[in-house]
Amino acid sequence: MKQKKSQRPVWLKTAVGLILGIIGFCIPLFVTFTGLSFAGHITLGIFLMAAVFWMMEPIPIYSTSMLVIFLQVAFLSSQSPLFSEAELPGTEIQMVSEEIWSVPASAIGSGDQVFLRIGPRSSEAVEVEIVQAQNDTVLIRGNFEEGAMIVSDAGHRLTGYTPVGFSVFFGTLASPIIILFLGGFMLAGAAVKYNLDKNLTSVLLKPFGTKPMFIVLGLMLVTAVLSAFMSNTATTAMMMTVAIPIAAQVAKEDGFRIMLALSIPIAANIGGMATPIGTPPNAIVISALNAQGINIAFGTWMILALPLVAVLILAAWGIMRVFFPPKIEKFKLDLTSKFQTSPKALMLYFFFGLTVVLWVTEAQHGVPSSMVAFLPIAGLTVTSIMEKEDIRALPWEVLWLVAGGIALGISMENTGLAVWIVSSISWDVMPQIVLLLVFGLVALFMSNFLSNTVTATLLIPLAVSMGTSGIAGDGFNLIISALLIGMACNMAMLLPISTPPNAIAMSTGFIKTGDMIKVGLVIGFVGIGIALILSLFYWPLLV
Repeated sequence: MKQKKSQRPVWLKTAVGLILGIIGFCIPLFVTFTGLSFAGHITLGIFLMAAVFWMMEPIPIYSTSMLVIFLQVAFLSSQSPLFSEAELPGTEIQMVSEEIWSVPASAIGSGDQVFLRIGPRSSEAVEVEIVQAQNDTVLIRGNFEEGAMIVSDAGHRLTGYTPVGFSVFFGTLASPIIILFLGGFMLAGAAVKYNLDKNLTSVLLKPFGTKPMFIVLGLMLVTAVLSAFMSNTATTAMMMTVAIPIAAQVAKEDGFRIMLALSIPIAANIGGMATPIGTPPNAIVISALNAQGINIAFGTWMILALPLVAVLILAAWGIMRVFFPPKIEKFKLDLTSKFQTSPKALMLYFFFGLTVVLWVTEAQHGVPSSMVAFLPIAGLTVTSIMEKEDIRALPWEVLWLVAGGIALGISMENTGLAVWIVSSISWDVMPQIVLLLVFGLVALFMSNFLSNTVTATLLIPLAVSMGTSGIAGDGFNLIISALLIGMACNMAMLLPISTPPNAIAMSTGFIKTGDMIKVGLVIGFVGIGIALILSLFYWPLLV
């Protein structure tokens, strides 16, 4: 009976999540939303379903990404049954005089837009000015080419959408961003295998002495540095092996014990902001900007992010000191390190150092970070530093998760869904600073209840659409807005479910949820404030 009671809420949550996700998928198929294309309705259904599944996790979040890609191939690709044989109906227009055209009244719908047929299988919305309306003919003003066609059925499934090949969605699995993460995973896996991570930790912690506050600062700095190049989850798991033995020797009532357990996930979350490979939201920001022809080099990202990371680490250190002041004055650390000197370990050190140097100096040599990432992928396997068992153990599900997010962003842009969503809000009446504040707070709130990857996947395409469509006004800065959203997504430190590092820290038993909420709430708001200051005075100097 006890087992049934404990299992029932899990099954109930799963059932509710599945039902709500299916309802979300079906709503746009049965409800018509004005101004949204047929393909946009399908994408909206996929978007709503994915949001529910990612939030409630009736299926694993990486499975949701796989489902997203499958549904896009099945319903949105040019090879899908919905679009493979479809052809747009068109009505030819006649030139009356320069920029004045005669159009059958039946081809003009309501509003100030018509859809111009640019091919048998695609169209684009065009602003028009109706000059004169007669019985069966309308005169419009527009800069059209001879032989242009007006789409005579504005509700046709191809109106406002150019289908793409299924390989576009499958291709997200080989996106440069995916390769960048895979390179990071290879380095992290090899570092753990040859104890490079623990040896670096021992070396880096030695200068911080015996005072509790400086030990915590040392742990935070080392964690932040490692999480900039490794998975936040892997970094937290590894650093907890250092923190737990220390905390176990401290009295339960001493705040030092809580600080030790909290410092690791907080530093891992913050440190992940420092590099493009630090966390998936960073990759999503770079991918979205790359799609708009904006490239942020590895080193440039670090220059942009390091001031925020440094200030926020110190702020978090001070905040924890206020909430949980240590009672003991000294604590002796036993840090011994012995770097392996086998040929494979030496080769690992070479590949690790060379890769990091090439990443950091990308702006100088011009080789993209995703190309550099293939150096450890190839080098560590050719030299058998990483063998097939090691490769199988890599977190492949994270790559699927990121690929699904990239694919969803492609459809949101191609079908006009993202523009349709943001155009329903009067963003143009908000000053730039208010827009940034709203984006930051929404990202912070959502990422505490969803994964930061999911939050970035949902919000960043909206910011991109605002920037490309001009909806937000002339003062809108796409790069700064995307950066702030990405940074805010990484500030999820409120709850154990907010990020895997938080959950790992909670599993130690040294802290309570209330401890995490107190610190996480303050750090989140302080972080948004620091990011806003940088967005006004520092980031504009570099982008």
